[in-house]
Amino acid sequence: MKLDFEKGNGLVPVIIQDDRTQHVLMLGYMNEEALKLTQKDGRVHFFSRTKNRIWLKGETSENYLYVMSIKEDCDSDALLIQAKPAGNVCHTGSFSCFEEKNSKGFLYELEETISERIDQKVEKSYTYDLYQRGINKMAQKVGEEAVELVIEAKDDNAKLFKDEAADLLYHFLILLKAKSFSLSEIEEVLMERSRK
Repeated sequence: MKLDFEKGNGLVPVIIQDDRTQHVLMLGYMNEEALKLTQKDGRVHFFSRTKNRIWLKGETSENYLYVMSIKEDCDSDALLIQAKPAGNVCHTGSFSCFEEKNSKGFLYELEETISERIDQKVEKSYTYDLYQRGINKMAQKVGEEAVELVIEAKDDNAKLFKDEAADLLYHFLILLKAKSFSLSEIEEVLMERSRK
């Protein structure tokens, strides 16, 4: 990675994006030292223009940004860092510096919650209970929810239709976990199909 730090007087803008949901979380700046620290430590470090020093995002709040990937733009004068946030990102206490959390990308958060409940064997969890009942029961639930969605599609009750669609997606995510696949792998199949 050969960034052009000179173009921005020693700094490059850095867009931070949630690795799971793809929400844009914040914008900061890095100098070469901050970038090296970020690459070495695995947590995002910025150069604060107001404090005139390097600062570790989350150094006081412990809401660190754990680096998942770093990409430079086509002109080599900006970065996109996909990160896993350890908490709210904005200094105001908000989820993001740009907007409140919205539902886009929530399926990835739900997928992670489902995975955690299964991996941690959370007792009294519907998710874990269904998982424990085996692949046949999980597949049967997906089938039942699909049939219920089809039935609601024939009527004009929008709320019931959306509820059944949500139930289908939820049970589908449990089945994906049981089969050791991820939602992003299914997205890749769809993306590959769209290229044909």
